[in-house]
Amino acid sequence: MTTDWHETDKEYLEIILNRVLVCKEYRPAFGQGQKVTLSKFQQLYGSDPFYSWFGLNDALVYAAHRAAGGMTSVYRQIGLGCGELFRKILRDTLGLNKSQVTWTYTTTTSSGRKRKLSLDGRIRLTDIPSEANRHTVSRWLTRAANNLEVMPAIVKALQGIVFEVRQGYKSKDSKRQNADISNAAAAYSQGYLPVLLVLSTQIDSNIVERYGRAKWLILQGQLVPSPLHSTYAFVKEITGYDLAGFFQRNSTILQTTITEILQALLETSTDDG
Repeated sequence: MTTDWHETDKEYLEIILNRVLVCKEYRPAFGQGQKVTLSKFQQLYGSDPFYSWFGLNDALVYAAHRAAGGMTSVYRQIGLGCGELFRKILRDTLGLNKSQVTWTYTTTTSSGRKRKLSLDGRIRLTDIPSEANRHTVSRWLTRAANNLEVMPAIVKALQGIVFEVRQGYKSKDSKRQNADISNAAAAYSQGYLPVLLVLSTQIDSNIVERYGRAKWLILQGQLVPSPLHSTYAFVKEITGYDLAGFFQRNSTILQTTITEILQALLETSTDDG
């Protein structure tokens, strides 16, 4: 691929920044069903005898809640932004459209209700217009499935890859894990290899083990050359795009933006709206 991908930096960077900048406006709800400002918080907790006895109506308590919830929001928005960026890269490099890089399926709940679920990305071999790109993806798909020791008959039936994109994954939420295990089963039933694409190296070893048993291929944010282990090596091999290089080139503005968001989350003196 001969395209100068540096030209896309501005567009790609905006995808990430537009997501994370919403965290600046984060306000905790304190069980009120809506955002609560500092002054409203002090009225709420100050009028509660028990909380006021303990001094929990202090502005520092508000700041702690806002910082904690805001940090969770930062992680979430980074993940969502990276998922959106990943789909855009697939579209730009492999010649796919929005519907082609999206995978949804319908399941039935225990109550009999139909529920539509989706993952964060998809590559279907028949959608790829370039024969060379199609061959690259097909070759990687076979290697990955064999690496997972998927049964040969299933390997032959695979028609593509579906992705769950995460910035990191340390959650011990069993409901989330069970849902991912179900997603993997649904993916294989439709001829897709499920890939957990993690942008960082922050993933719990127990999750790696459990998801591996469910035949998820897990890619992590390691700067190693293996496209069967590294998110960045995979993206480079499949799309020709240097995603690690993109993050490195734009590291200063990403760091500055996160610092500004954290400073805003910790600031309470002007939060009286």
